[in-house]
Amino acid sequence: MSQITQTGIVETLKDGTFLITGSTGFLGKTLIEKLLRSCSVKNIAVIVRSKKGLTANHRIANMFEQTFFDRLRKELPEYAKYIKVIDGDLENPSIGLTSSDHDWLIENVNFIFHCAATVKFNEPLEIAAKINVYGTENMLSLAKEMKNLKGFVHVSTAYSHCPRNEIKEQNYPAAITPENLKNMFDLKEELPQKILGDWPNTYCFTKAIAENVIFKSGNHLPISVFRPSIIGCTKSEPCPGWLDNMNGPSGIATGVIVGFIRTIPLEANKVTDMVPVDYTVNAMISVMWNTVHRYQGTYETNKEPKIYNYVSSVESPLTWGKYIKEMQVYYQNAPPFRSMWYRFNVFYTNIWIGMILRFLLHRIPAAFMDLLLLVRGKKTKLLKMYSKIESMMDLLYFFTTRQWTFDNSNTKELWLLLSEEDRSMFQYSFDKFDWNSYIEDNFYGIRKHILHEDISNISEAITKNRKLFWLHQLFIGFIFYIVIQIFWWLKSFIFYHISIIF
Repeated sequence: MSQITQTGIVETLKDGTFLITGSTGFLGKTLIEKLLRSCSVKNIAVIVRSKKGLTANHRIANMFEQTFFDRLRKELPEYAKYIKVIDGDLENPSIGLTSSDHDWLIENVNFIFHCAATVKFNEPLEIAAKINVYGTENMLSLAKEMKNLKGFVHVSTAYSHCPRNEIKEQNYPAAITPENLKNMFDLKEELPQKILGDWPNTYCFTKAIAENVIFKSGNHLPISVFRPSIIGCTKSEPCPGWLDNMNGPSGIATGVIVGFIRTIPLEANKVTDMVPVDYTVNAMISVMWNTVHRYQGTYETNKEPKIYNYVSSVESPLTWGKYIKEMQVYYQNAPPFRSMWYRFNVFYTNIWIGMILRFLLHRIPAAFMDLLLLVRGKKTKLLKMYSKIESMMDLLYFFTTRQWTFDNSNTKELWLLLSEEDRSMFQYSFDKFDWNSYIEDNFYGIRKHILHEDISNISEAITKNRKLFWLHQLFIGFIFYIVIQIFWWLKSFIFYHISIIF
């Protein structure tokens, strides 16, 4: 392969019109912020549907009011003039576009980032398919009409083919075609659970099918497939530690540091493949740059969609054990004031042991607290909360007790093609990545953005945590005492009956 001679990322994307789906999601809003702040864009069109009584324009306006965009407002006060909000629904074959919006898109769009997806693991299959599979088909149909399209990046997941232990940067066959799946829905057939095969959830399953759609229907477009692993909080841009959800490891960590989750289905020595959201966005933008030049024929003749696995485990593996342990270090320095109990957790991998631990460490304390609430005339809630959180952890079991071998050759090769300037502005490499500082940012990000606590209450929180510690020790002592008493009662009972017999 000959050396690339094209311009850098900013110059390639300069004055371009972007279309972004999934713009109100964690990844989408981070992408918008970075493009506005770092690239001289002409327009960013976002397809958003009206939801919960809010119009598309209201949803985007509310999004930009978040503190996440403070840096953007300071550096680019006129950012709003670059945003074009389009009311649409990807589940609709025509995406629900008005004729004027449709015409504007096909005349003006140069770059598409298709980020929209339902990421719920327990989403009903028909809903997941409508969004993840048929939404992708609808976007491809629209893209084929566009007169000035230069690049299309489809965001998938590194776990789209998670039944495999080794996942390379190649297209794998899915368990079923979109056509056959649609026929089952049209016939109103009750879909058996076995249709998922070895896939653990409808999210990964439908993402695998969507990739097949890309290779079947998108091969005449300048398109690439981008597969990030577990997306975590920001590393540095626009600020360290920002996150707006409790998906994946951050959700587990939040439950642990507030003393709510005490037993976790997790194998400590397994690798958790986590990638910061700002690094992920930088990699996506780099992939777009590479896609544009690859399809211009600058240095490659093979036009098949290229796949990029974006993972951290190849260059810088992080185990679940290290992640939780480092979280505990920062917990000691700044425990959350909202903690309901002192941090205490036990890992398990055996389902039966897990059921016992849940009963002892979750259900019994929850039942006791619910009883106190009932006595005080308040609604019970703890048992329901534990039922919900344990269902979530059951969905994560497949990922917290296993690890995968990923190939990321295309992603590493892309990094080598970038100029020094682009590597600095669009940093995404995990070579010599500092996990300790990232986990620290993650902890304080959870404290600030999820628990809504700032550093001003640390002294007060430490005082409360000390009390919770001694209460925890007292409770452990009480349990130990009860166990000893039961043991001595059983011993006396057995010896008494033996003496009667003899």
